[in-house]
Amino acid sequence: MSDPDQRLSRLARARLYAIVDTGYVEPSRVSHVTEQLVNGGVDLIQLRAKKLPIAAIADLGKKMRALIPSHGSIFILNDHPELVPEIGADGIHVGQDDLSVAEARTRAGVIVGKSTHSLDQAVAAEKEGADYIGVGPIYATPTKPDYAPVGPALIRQVFSAVRVPQFCIGGINEQTLPEVLAAGARRVVIVSALLRSSDIPAYCRRVREQLEAQPFQP
Repeated sequence: MSDPDQRLSRLARARLYAIVDTGYVEPSRVSHVTEQLVNGGVDLIQLRAKKLPIAAIADLGKKMRALIPSHGSIFILNDHPELVPEIGADGIHVGQDDLSVAEARTRAGVIVGKSTHSLDQAVAAEKEGADYIGVGPIYATPTKPDYAPVGPALIRQVFSAVRVPQFCIGGINEQTLPEVLAAGARRVVIVSALLRSSDIPAYCRRVREQLEAQPFQP
């Protein structure tokens, strides 16, 4: 785990966020995929293992931490703040129905991100003290089948109202990225398109090229 101020500085500059979701990646492949994401230069890597027991999540988290340089990608754990000290995560991510930002920070003492699905939720998450927010799902996605897509129009609305870093998520890939960027996004989360790529580092580099072609103010 790296210094808190240094983590926040890296978060402010972050553009590309990847999620290692065990709904797509078998636990036996998590280490390999993590290495590929690190090689691709992603700024944040999250472990999301909704259906695994706590002990298995802790084991995967430790393996990922060993592969993610402390001054490289920011390592985020989805839920389970009690595991943060054990695995050495740099941050935690919570959903609308999970812990409050304040409770997550009290338990884990690290970066806290929160999922938001509307302008009101985005504004509320910032007031709650979230260090960053996820905004989406922008498009329909099998990762979150129960959530209706919010559409690209929400991106500019949130950008105008919220100052903390905003990562657009949901159905984003090389094909949809231009529309997302045109709507004002400067930070994105990519899940299935990255995890299913036959060359993850190359996919990351192509996405970064598109992101870095846009004006950006940390």
